[in-house]
Amino acid sequence: MTIQVNFATLRTIKPHEYAVRFFFGGAITLAAALIAKRFGPAVGGLFLAFPAIFPASVTLLAKHETEKKEKAGLLGTERAKLAAALDARGATLGAAGLMGFASIALWTLQSWPTAATLCAATAGWFVLSLALLLLERKV
Repeated sequence: MTIQVNFATLRTIKPHEYAVRFFFGGAITLAAALIAKRFGPAVGGLFLAFPAIFPASVTLLAKHETEKKEKAGLLGTERAKLAAALDARGATLGAAGLMGFASIALWTLQSWPTAATLCAATAGWFVLSLALLLLERKV
């Protein structure tokens, strides 16, 4: 399986599944805020960088893949595991890009205007994530 974007799947997501994702995202953000309040913003920031909707997304993805295969009369658990693993690989590439974003922001925030820092850091995230995706496809 390769990482790809398929916008058609957005139509298959039910409203309650979006609610689950927003709940998980909010809960993880709240936990990061509580950790930051207790241990300081540097520690809280580490937890805020966690992909907030990843746990819900991977769970719902596995559920969808299993249901899709079962409708066809097949056992879908293996396909669901592969789809969840692929989603995790994509999240890993995005997290690596986020480290690039943070590095650029750290190096430029005090000497560049804020807007320029955000633009450069966002471009760095995009370029690093895309480069890692292309490298992953060649390996």
